[in-house]
Amino acid sequence: MEKLGANPANSCPLTPLGFLERAATVFGDCPSLVYHGTVFTWSQTYRRCLRLASALSALGVSRRDVVSVLLPNVPAMYEAHFGVPMSGAVLNTINTRLDARTVAVLLRHSGSRLVFVDPVLVALLDDALCLLPPEHPAPRVVLVEDPHEKDQFPPASATDLTYERLLEMGDPEFKWVRPTSEWDPMVLNYTSGTTAAPKGVVHCHRGIFLVTMVSLVDWAVPPRPTFLWTLPMFHANGWSFPWGMAVGGGTNVCLRRVDAMDVYAAIADHGVTHLCGAPVVLAMLANPPEGVRKPLHRKVRIMTAGSPPPAAVLHRVEAMGFEVSHGYGLTETGGHVVSCAWKGEWNKLPASERARLKARQGVRTPGMAEVDIFDADTGRSVPRDGATMGEIVLRGGCVMLGYLNDSEATKAAIRDNGWFYTGDVGVMHPDGYLEIRDRSKDVIISGGENISSVEVESMLYGHPAVSEAAVVARPDEFWGETPCAFVTLKEGAAGAVTATEMIAWSRERMARYMVPKTVVFRGELPKTSTGKVQKYVLRKLAQEMGPTRRGSSSSSKM
Repeated sequence: MEKLGANPANSCPLTPLGFLERAATVFGDCPSLVYHGTVFTWSQTYRRCLRLASALSALGVSRRDVVSVLLPNVPAMYEAHFGVPMSGAVLNTINTRLDARTVAVLLRHSGSRLVFVDPVLVALLDDALCLLPPEHPAPRVVLVEDPHEKDQFPPASATDLTYERLLEMGDPEFKWVRPTSEWDPMVLNYTSGTTAAPKGVVHCHRGIFLVTMVSLVDWAVPPRPTFLWTLPMFHANGWSFPWGMAVGGGTNVCLRRVDAMDVYAAIADHGVTHLCGAPVVLAMLANPPEGVRKPLHRKVRIMTAGSPPPAAVLHRVEAMGFEVSHGYGLTETGGHVVSCAWKGEWNKLPASERARLKARQGVRTPGMAEVDIFDADTGRSVPRDGATMGEIVLRGGCVMLGYLNDSEATKAAIRDNGWFYTGDVGVMHPDGYLEIRDRSKDVIISGGENISSVEVESMLYGHPAVSEAAVVARPDEFWGETPCAFVTLKEGAAGAVTATEMIAWSRERMARYMVPKTVVFRGELPKTSTGKVQKYVLRKLAQEMGPTRRGSSSSSKM
């Protein structure tokens, strides 16, 4: 057997791009994309993506060139996930909620050759382009018009290059550019910057292929699902599901804007079976405005991730008929690499206990080699006691190639010991399921005690008036720092509860050193576009409040 091994027939580069070609054959007449009254089939989507790849090549875009997209969840955004890399280029999806300065930084850092932009975001892109250094070549701009928003924006001039005009230039029989190696770069995604400056994460064809297939298996996605795009496709490429939906011939229902009314209407109108979103989406579904909620006529499955979902929110959403699965991943893993694999015997437990178990991140998916939690001092695995905190580490085929033009950050994340260090702090339970307790920067150290802000937040979500809660450290003259809770209240609850009452409520339910000494009521919490609370903003606010004094507590409104 030592003479057997890789050969040209068995070592074709792995890539998810071939999923589209197969979908056009197997599901050719089935709907692929639905957006308002526009419906495409899989054969149409395949030919449109070939046209896109062909047209990009004709414009001079070639292997490893970066093509950026600044789009909401519209059909062109979906098509870019296939069409751009089918030209050999690297796809860079940009967060639509960034400011012009940050967009300029990303365009410069990535060396983007071309940008697809939505009419709503043209002004943002124009401002970003003006901030590029004079010596930096500006990327070509292609306007993606939206026929369903034409009343909001003037039509493009006859000389402007628009997305549909670009497709008309392309060849629907184009021989798409296959990777020469499965390690060739395919996507470039920038981290959300919730704790630091964004970094450019590069994933290869092999990694995206693996995370896509594993995500479908782990979530047990059946053939022909109807997937509602409540998750921005610019966030870690929609957790790999743009490519995943092509595997089973699913129907992608696109949403330009996400609110409770549109989500419930889409579920009813299109028979939605699956959707993804951060816990903020769960909270939106659990607390819709009066008259918006519509009864579910079938089970709708939700995959949530991004931050640990509060058990109280999980309980409310599942009581409404949604089936929630919980996963964990990072931009650096391209999608979920840990999931809370459900055990049948847990269904017999009380609802509150089921929600508590489901709030845990879980175990590695089949595509990962190992997942562990290391002690920061010893570098060894922490005990499986559900209490000892350490840093979550991973290794497997879904981990990124590295950070673009940042070898120092790459070495800090991917260590010589063969592990990727996530920066997330968690515990390992006796049953082998891990649970995130915090980002390493979010652990509050009060009088020598390590306080998990996530644990305090989870308790606060149990208060009947609380809609959202985020906890950070505030300086304290005696303890060093103490928990400071920023809280938004449910509709109609403003004025019904005071900070003093909330602190007293907390004292009855958690250890005294964990009780927030400061409660700040806000209309809303600062978030990234994917629903993650920007704790660095709240930490700055807490710092600006100055230190609390021993024996005192405070409150304010912002």
